Amino acid sequence: MMRVHPSGYYAWKSKPASSRQKDNQRLLGLIKQSWLESGGVYGYRKIVHDLRDLGESCGKHRVYRLMKQEGLRAQVGYRPKARHYGKPSVVANNRLEQNFDVEAPNEVWVTDITYSTPSQRSPHAWGEAA
Repeated sequence: MMRVHPSGYYAWKSKPASSRQKDNQRLLGLIKQSWLESGGVYGYRKIVHDLRDLGESCGKHRVYRLMKQEGLRAQVGYRPKARHYGKPSVVANNRLEQNFDVEAPNEVWVTDITYSTPSQRSPHAWGEAA
């Protein structure tokens, strides 16, 4: 299929591993150890820092490539999500039921919450003279 002569294939297969392949295997062992010690959380950037702390000299692209070939990935979003327990509380019953027409003063009291941005917090924005 690939038009390779059998003798060439067996010569390639029996050839010993190059020094680069041996170094990659040694480095991959260190990468896996660092990745497992992190609980499978670290990505290639932090693993490069770990390897450099051990005195290894390797590039981040090489570590990335070796991790990708081995299927090692950083765990993203591993923090537990916030949980809300119980029922939401009701502060007060809605006795007014949006009926704001009253017959006498001081019978019904209402309030409002006004939100403002920092740029709106000036004396002129609130109608006050400086």
